[in-house]
Amino acid sequence: MQKVCDFLKNAGVYYLGTVEGDQPRVRPFGTAHIFEGKLYIQTGKSKAVSQQIKANPKAEICAFKDGVWLRVQCELVEDDSLAAKKSMLDAYPELRGMYDENDGNTQVLYLKDAVATFSSFTAPPETVKF
Repeated sequence: MQKVCDFLKNAGVYYLGTVEGDQPRVRPFGTAHIFEGKLYIQTGKSKAVSQQIKANPKAEICAFKDGVWLRVQCELVEDDSLAAKKSMLDAYPELRGMYDENDGNTQVLYLKDAVATFSSFTAPPETVKF
């Protein structure tokens, strides 16, 4: 899990895919944080992505850096605890201009049943499950 988190952070931007009805939706994300042994991402409850995850928590993350790409299949589970939200925002203080752990909008989600595959054209794929 740490290797996945580090890769996402080093990539800077990764792409989260969700589903809205029968339409795939993909958008850039930038948060990846380990808290209490789980890998978390962050968004706002007012965003369409939050509603898409609520309706169908299956998601996929994709990132690319230095000739290696990462795909993570997972289920996203909301953690509404103040401690999880605070930990995320403390790790990404630049988000505090838009989010606060007490604002009712900040949403942190952890990856459940994740299957992460690192791939490149020069090495065999490596799969990590967590």
